[in-house]
Amino acid sequence: MRRPTRPAVRALSLLAVTAAVVTVGAAAPPGTDSPSATAATAAAATATGPAGASTTPPKVPVAVGHGGAVASVDADASAAGIEVLRNGGNAVDAAVATAAALGVTEPYSAGIGGGGYFVHYDARSRKVRTIDGRETAPRSADKTLFLENGKPIPTDEAMTSGRSVGTPGTPATWEAALDAWGSKPLRTLLKPAERLARDGFTVDATFRSQTQGNEARFRDFPASSQLFLPGGQLPVVGAKFKNPDLAKTYEKLGRHGVDALYRGDLARDIVRTVNKPPVDPKATRKVRGGDLTERDLRRYEIERPAPTKVDYRGLGVYGMGPSSSGGTSVGEALNILERTNLSKASQKQFLHRYIEASRIAFADRGRWLGDPAFESVPTRELLSQRFADSRECLIKDDAVLVSPLPPADPRHPSRDCKSSGTAAPTTYEGENTTHLTAADKWGNVVAYTLTIESTGGSGITVPGRGFLLNNELTDFSFAPANPAVHDPNLPGPGKRPRSSISPTIVLDRHDKPVLALGSPGGATIITTVLQSLIGHVDRGLPLVDSIAAPRASQRNAATTELEPGLWNSPVRGELEALGHVFKQNPEIGAATGVQRLPDGRWLAAAEKVRRGGGSAMVVRP
Repeated sequence: MRRPTRPAVRALSLLAVTAAVVTVGAAAPPGTDSPSATAATAAAATATGPAGASTTPPKVPVAVGHGGAVASVDADASAAGIEVLRNGGNAVDAAVATAAALGVTEPYSAGIGGGGYFVHYDARSRKVRTIDGRETAPRSADKTLFLENGKPIPTDEAMTSGRSVGTPGTPATWEAALDAWGSKPLRTLLKPAERLARDGFTVDATFRSQTQGNEARFRDFPASSQLFLPGGQLPVVGAKFKNPDLAKTYEKLGRHGVDALYRGDLARDIVRTVNKPPVDPKATRKVRGGDLTERDLRRYEIERPAPTKVDYRGLGVYGMGPSSSGGTSVGEALNILERTNLSKASQKQFLHRYIEASRIAFADRGRWLGDPAFESVPTRELLSQRFADSRECLIKDDAVLVSPLPPADPRHPSRDCKSSGTAAPTTYEGENTTHLTAADKWGNVVAYTLTIESTGGSGITVPGRGFLLNNELTDFSFAPANPAVHDPNLPGPGKRPRSSISPTIVLDRHDKPVLALGSPGGATIITTVLQSLIGHVDRGLPLVDSIAAPRASQRNAATTELEPGLWNSPVRGELEALGHVFKQNPEIGAATGVQRLPDGRWLAAAEKVRRGGGSAMVVRP
């Protein structure tokens, strides 16, 4: 579907919700963890001053109540979404407001210089629909985009370059979602984020740490250094961080619509910055320019692919279809696990089966997933139970599959339990993204993952505009892993790079929402969502505990990554005895979710520790 060229103006037709304190510390129902802060403390923190006050609410990982819910990694962003719900907005309105605020407080993970995938459940029709707002390559791009003298350029050089920047899709995603399902004008929804950028937010340890990790890159680009290293220094924890340029950019988008980013002076600034990155003359870094044009921006289009769907334990699990590999990979793995009673399995058996299902799904992902506008992607066949059964039979209880595992052809499932084709390793994928989930009092639900790819994206800020540009095109394969085998993820003109983003909505037999879930983390997104889902559905963990559980991530590699909680557990030795090989990863993903409770209340859940903990909020306890 072509991106509209003018913003729609919609009537404010929804009744306003009675003003209420944003409650982030409501008492949890039986079976859930209680928040770390008391309800009284949380209410006091969020009730200070009128709506729009700059007091940052405390972060708590779970909240339960009525009127709607929002969960994200950031308290200011979640509060922006709750403010919209409190003022009569729906889940889509809240998701856009939260996403815009994350562009202020999580600028190294997301923003209008990037893209993402939006999954929406409509309570009236009981249908799930999706928006693919993935960044696209310039029309001039071909399979040699990241090759020089026939060889791939170094990944770190590709990341920090104009060559890695795809046409942003986030603003067009907001417009498309609001035109289809929203109730408030974009200008209204950008106000909380505009205020946050202008007045500032409180720097936490995560923001400082991520700035420090990008310090060398930022110093090489004057606009990035001026914005993120005020006075030439790292931001101080507890200080206010302001971004007046972004506030002005949001005000511009609110006044003129998101088309202002795709044409006109802002579009020219983006193109100029991509093609001739403004590098400090003293910098020694090799920074390549890109080849983005104003025509590339004008012609950007969101896509509306059908959601993926599998039936698992009597539930309908809906995800994101290609160009993302998230829905197909999570779905295939769930189909593989369908034949195993994971609720009665030991921890060793549970993890073994989960790891092997992930390994198989990634083997097939690498062969078949790419942009469906350019590649023949057998989505329906990948999600068939028949194909999953032909792959599940590879799993043995007393042995480990060898990686990289060859893929199979889902169009012709093997009858003798064999893989076919040539194995290929999983390509690099940046791990810093952000996810939000939102629900409203009418029962509408949004799972939305947005990104600028690596932490800090390309490292290049558009001068005077206050936002970083993505490095999303590094999600393409730089070169085929095996020249004799077709790689569906090579660059092409206007092509979307393959993604692992996996926003997921689960419905019951009556097509009513059960939960929504998603995570950042590059290729680990798939395993994080999968593990969190089966932890909740099969193991009976409360959603917040399933999100908090220590993670394992197997992506068709020789080693499986483990977080410390599993690395230091006796189960690691039990799995190694089967033949598993592990390496430690200090942190995998940062999930958020919402859940509809049997009594009609919403539960919002976020991380307890990862990325400094997430922020779960409801409108009313």
